Amino acid sequence: MMTNNMVDTQVLRYKVIGTRRLTNYAVATAVTIGGVGFFLAGMSSYFKVDLLPTGNAVGLIFIPQGIALSFYGTAGLLLALYLWLSIAWNVGSGYNEFNRELGKVRIFRKGRPGKDKTIDLSYSLDAVQAVRVKIRDGINPQRVIYLKVKGRNDIPLTEVGQPLPIETIETQAAEIARFVGVPMEGL
Repeated sequence: MMTNNMVDTQVLRYKVIGTRRLTNYAVATAVTIGGVGFFLAGMSSYFKVDLLPTGNAVGLIFIPQGIALSFYGTAGLLLALYLWLSIAWNVGSGYNEFNRELGKVRIFRKGRPGKDKTIDLSYSLDAVQAVRVKIRDGINPQRVIYLKVKGRNDIPLTEVGQPLPIETIETQAAEIARFVGVPMEGL
């Protein structure tokens, strides 16, 4: 969700939430528990020692059941590691800043560690042509605010994930268009 955390007459700034969401914590926890369970069940069948507090994995034959469980457990643990690292790095978080004082628009998003992994775009306010809103409901709903910049593709300003309410999208798009002094398209 984009949150408006700084507004004055010269600067409009929206904070963008990254991967530190309750749903991501829940999914990472579930995948971790599942991965550990499958891995321990596979190892129990190999070592013939019950490593799980419940069930009887010792009775499983290692080939093919135990090895399959070990493989799925390893895959689950690797996926869980990826999810926990993404949460720790808060990938996708950042802000959209519109600054009249400097005459600039700055769009910043955190990425994974490494060279050239963050997004830091800066444009002149004069280069902004319009604020475009795309609203599509259905099986895969899409509610996105785009910034139209001369000579560039449309730049999305809202984060990926749970779509924001239509009222919130319309209000934020109108506020940005009014602040920058450009038309609003798509409604």
